Amino acid sequence: MNVETHKLNHGKTSAWLAAMRLRTLPLALASTITGVGLACHQGAYDLVIALFTAFTTILLQVNSNLANDYGDYLKGTDSEDRIGPERALQAGVLKSTEMRKAIVLFSTLSFLSGLTLLYLSPIDLLAKGILFVAGVLAIYASIKYTAGSNPYGYRGLGDVSVMAFFGIIGVIGAFYVQMNTMPWSMILPAMGIGCFSAGVLNVNNTRDRLSDIKTGKITLAVKLGEENARRYQVFLMALGVVCFVGYAILCFDDWNDWIFIISLPLFSINGYKVYTIRDDAKLDPLLKQLAMSTFLLSILIALGMWY
Repeated sequence: MNVETHKLNHGKTSAWLAAMRLRTLPLALASTITGVGLACHQGAYDLVIALFTAFTTILLQVNSNLANDYGDYLKGTDSEDRIGPERALQAGVLKSTEMRKAIVLFSTLSFLSGLTLLYLSPIDLLAKGILFVAGVLAIYASIKYTAGSNPYGYRGLGDVSVMAFFGIIGVIGAFYVQMNTMPWSMILPAMGIGCFSAGVLNVNNTRDRLSDIKTGKITLAVKLGEENARRYQVFLMALGVVCFVGYAILCFDDWNDWIFIISLPLFSINGYKVYTIRDDAKLDPLLKQLAMSTFLLSILIALGMWY
C-alpha cells in the first residue's frame, strides 16, 4: 500500500499530526543515536544529556516540518499536481495563522531545550558558545528551508543543509556533548548519516521534480535532471556505506562492533531501486524504506557499542 499518497483525514488533531510528519522522526533521531552510541564506545554516557539531545532534535525536526508545510503552501508548491501526501494547509484544515503560531512555539521550545542541554553538558564555555550558535542556526535553517523570502530550499541548497544538520552537526554534536572531545575520525559516521539523510530528501525531490518545476521550486534534483538525480542517489548510498565501513576499520576492535553491517545491503537496494524505477509515484515507498534503514543502522551501531 502506498502510504505516502493518502488524502489527509480532515480533522484538527489528525491534521496537526500530519503537519508534524511524525514518520520523519526516526530519521532525525538517527544522528543522535549514532553520536551517543559512539560516545558509549569511548566510555562516556549520560542518560539525561542523551534524552535532552534527542528531545531537542525532535523539536527541531517538527519545527522544520511545520515551516516546510507553511512555506510550500504560501508559494503554491503544494498543488494538486504534487505526487506526495496532501498537506494540512493545502487541504484547508489548518489556517496559516495557526501554523505561524505553531512555528513560533516549536522554535521557542527548541531553543529552551537546547539551552538546557548545553547547561547540563560537561563541555567548556567556548564549546557551549559554539554549539549555541549552531543551535540558533539550526532553528533558523529549519524555518528558512521553504519559508520566508528567498528560501534556500528553492535554490537547490536543501541537500547541503541536510548534510550539515542531520549529519555532521547532528552526529558530532551528540557525541561531543557526551565526551567533551572530538576525534577527527568522527567525521566519517557523521558524513555517513548525512549522506543517507540527503538521500531521503533526494528521493522526495526526484519524485516531485516535475511539479516543482511548474511552481518554480528549484531543488538539486531539478538542477541535476532526472537521470543525474538518480545517479546522485546511488552516489550518496555508496558514499554513506564507505564512510561507515571506513570508520569501523579505523576504530572497531571487537566483532560485535560490526553488527551494523547487516543493515548495509538495505542502502544498496535503495540506490538500485531509485536508479531503475522510472515511475515517480513508485518512489514513495523508498522514502520510508531509506529513513527506517538509517534508523536501523543507528540502533545497530548503538547496540554494538553498548555490548
